[in-house]
Amino acid sequence: MNVKPKLLDQVRAKIRLKHYSIRTEQAYVDWIRRYILFHGKRHPQEMGKSEVEQFLSHLAVERNVAASTQNQALSAILFLYKEVLEKDIGWLDGMERAKRPARLPVVLTAAEVRAVLAHLEGRHRLMANLLYGAGLRLMECVRLRVKDLDFEYRQITVRDGKGQKDRLTMLPDALMGPLQTHLADVKILHEQDLREGFGNVYLPFALERKYPNAGREWGWQYVFPASQRSIDPRSNIERRHHLDEQTLQRAFKNAVRASGVAKPASCHSLRHSFATHLLMAGYDIRTVQELLGHKDVSTTMIYTHVLNRGGQGVISPLDAI
Repeated sequence: MNVKPKLLDQVRAKIRLKHYSIRTEQAYVDWIRRYILFHGKRHPQEMGKSEVEQFLSHLAVERNVAASTQNQALSAILFLYKEVLEKDIGWLDGMERAKRPARLPVVLTAAEVRAVLAHLEGRHRLMANLLYGAGLRLMECVRLRVKDLDFEYRQITVRDGKGQKDRLTMLPDALMGPLQTHLADVKILHEQDLREGFGNVYLPFALERKYPNAGREWGWQYVFPASQRSIDPRSNIERRHHLDEQTLQRAFKNAVRASGVAKPASCHSLRHSFATHLLMAGYDIRTVQELLGHKDVSTTMIYTHVLNRGGQGVISPLDAI
């Protein structure tokens, strides 16, 4: 007799079928579980628009969550009803998402970037240099594979970036030597894993079934592997994953503090600075848009605020006298 999988297992299966990331899977499952618990473990089939609105109001009013968090919860619930339960959710489509406050990006000056980078060491410094030098997002950097670095053409292929799009960006000349030295150490680590019967890295989508030996090949290895092997939560296979991005976030936060830079900068500020500094150097905004992987040029336009100086480029009357 076929036993129907539990609801959360159905959610996981549908997410994996659609090739969503493990982080999205964890977030969606968590929000759906909290939605069900909030309503006394009632099955979502028995609930509708009213219950969804109650849950979202609870998050906004009693939990005081950010708009982005509330929107993530709504996305998870939308996925549940539309993809898993396959219900007509016209009532959910019209539901307004919480509006995120419009904030200008935190941009560091060239001097501030140098000051922060000076307080980073080893692979953390190398990764931060890539964020600033190539305009990478944090997760794009930690997920880089060896084959994504093209030293001959001096370019980096960013695969499956935001919006599941691939793009090309530059490989800075200043990082050619340091990256090659770093990869030589990574290769020694990979060869050690192979000798110990491991060295099979995670492959995206169905590539693992299509090319069963590809995961052991050098080109598929992570540029920034974790220092220890771990158990893959989906396959329960012991393998070496990429570096935990939180280690770089912590190191960067400490570097900002040590540098004396007063701005609330994060790793993503290096990507903001990359875009702004290119525009300040006179590069075309469409070129910058392609390097960043923005779908719409209006997203890239936000960086032009720095070019106008404070107050929209207006000269203060105090300066005039």
